[in-house]
Amino acid sequence: MPTIPVVNMQGKPAGEMTLSEGIFAITPNVAAMHLVVRSILANRRQGTQSALSRGMVRGGGRKIYRQKGTGRARHHGNRAPQFRHGGVVFAPQPRDYVVKVPKKVRRLAMKSALSAKVAAGDVIVLDQLSLQEAKTRHIAKMLSDLGVEKSCLMVLPGRDDLVLRASRNIKRLSGTNVGSINVYDVLRADKLLLTQDAARAIEEVYAS
Repeated sequence: MPTIPVVNMQGKPAGEMTLSEGIFAITPNVAAMHLVVRSILANRRQGTQSALSRGMVRGGGRKIYRQKGTGRARHHGNRAPQFRHGGVVFAPQPRDYVVKVPKKVRRLAMKSALSAKVAAGDVIVLDQLSLQEAKTRHIAKMLSDLGVEKSCLMVLPGRDDLVLRASRNIKRLSGTNVGSINVYDVLRADKLLLTQDAARAIEEVYAS
């Protein structure tokens, strides 16, 4: 079972933590992660784009000039795509972009993403994360002490408004909780910051 060092908010060693091998140490399934990420991004699309095709444009019922004898191309109405005020070729219509993914594949993708982060050494485990006041400088100092210079995903065991308010002004940091974590956010972040309680909660959720 993988063992990872635990640090405090000042970056000082605070022990070690043994992680679940079935969640944090599996062989990453790239296909599952790709499918879930594609599903997450597709599901974010509104699908409300709309344009009028040739058959939807108003007007154009009369033949604009006779068929033969003019030396010009044959046309019927003036609502064809090549004319001003004409319809759009292959006009987009409102549609649903949802990509459905089986539950087992979603769980496999999450375990793969977490395992990939641990294998790459991009997981930081805190003994605890608590603030007395919602001040951005406290979170900024913590990130500096932990050596986090690029993007980071902070995962809490539950919603903590104090911590979230203190961290929302830091551009490279995004915060979430175990109930809202997703594969896309895990993979796109350079570092994954977990509290011990959050790691245990993840193990409980994805134990089966």
